Amino acid sequence: MRQIPVDTSAAAVMVAQPPQPKVKDRRTGERAMDAETGAALSTVDVMFAANGEVEILSVTVPETGVSADLAMGTPVAITGLVARPWESEFNGQRRHGIAFRAVAVTSLAAGASMPKAA
Repeated sequence: MRQIPVDTSAAAVMVAQPPQPKVKDRRTGERAMDAETGAALSTVDVMFAANGEVEILSVTVPETGVSADLAMGTPVAITGLVARPWESEFNGQRRHGIAFRAVAVTSLAAGASMPKAA
């Protein structure tokens, strides 16, 4: 699958919604897991401001790469952010979009704790 690296060096990024468990199957509530590492996945909604524009991005992150203190409005650093275009068809309807994935989302607030240990 094609991955496009996203440069966050000139962006202001802050938490829009605290981390939530990523669900693989809404009917069963089954938790999404990283295919390579087996780590549980979470999503963090962030406000990404760059070049005079602001977007809310939903970023998938392994649970081990999420700071424990990510409250709404917390400035964060995003490590290893990539964009992945996707497309699917369901009941004859074609859908497409961009999924965002990162290695870690860590707080830049003073006294912030480090990501959870693996």
